[in-house]
Amino acid sequence: MAVTPPVCDFGAPWHDFTLSGTDGQDYSLGDIAGPKGTLVMFICNHCPYVQSIINRIVRDAGELQQAGIGVVAISANDVAEYPQDGPEQMKTEAEKHGFTFPYLYDETQQVARAYGAECTPDFFGYNAHGKLQYRGRLDASRREATAPDARRELFEAMMQIAETGKGPKDQIPSMGCSIKWRTV
Repeated sequence: MAVTPPVCDFGAPWHDFTLSGTDGQDYSLGDIAGPKGTLVMFICNHCPYVQSIINRIVRDAGELQQAGIGVVAISANDVAEYPQDGPEQMKTEAEKHGFTFPYLYDETQQVARAYGAECTPDFFGYNAHGKLQYRGRLDASRREATAPDARRELFEAMMQIAETGKGPKDQIPSMGCSIKWRTV
């Protein structure tokens, strides 16, 4: 079932974390934060919404990193129910697509809950002061990728944040598969 997260809560603070990456290293927000902003993405391996745009995510992330924006991807799905989203499979996914950013596993799901992540993909764009300025979609893609020349909404918003510290007033929420929360 497709989920659409709420609109951007402008100025909300980011949430610190330390999580293990697919490269065997632990990363904190301080390790990832860029001098001009930071993009925190919640994704997973099996979601068709993510898979339809993964190459665009990698493209945009690389360009944002070159512009001084830190980028991280986090997977928080329950791997007992969705083993294809486990750490070993995450490592394979990162290598397959040439991730230039850390891909972290949120085993306790506490980071995803702190951010209020609801779906994959769910994008959180912060300015250099750690204040939320974007919670929108990558582009007009849905379960299938839109035209290759579609407006790059996330990229444009993050570049605006890097230059002005503020995100666009009008944002269209992302859409994707729900985060697969563990049942206790």
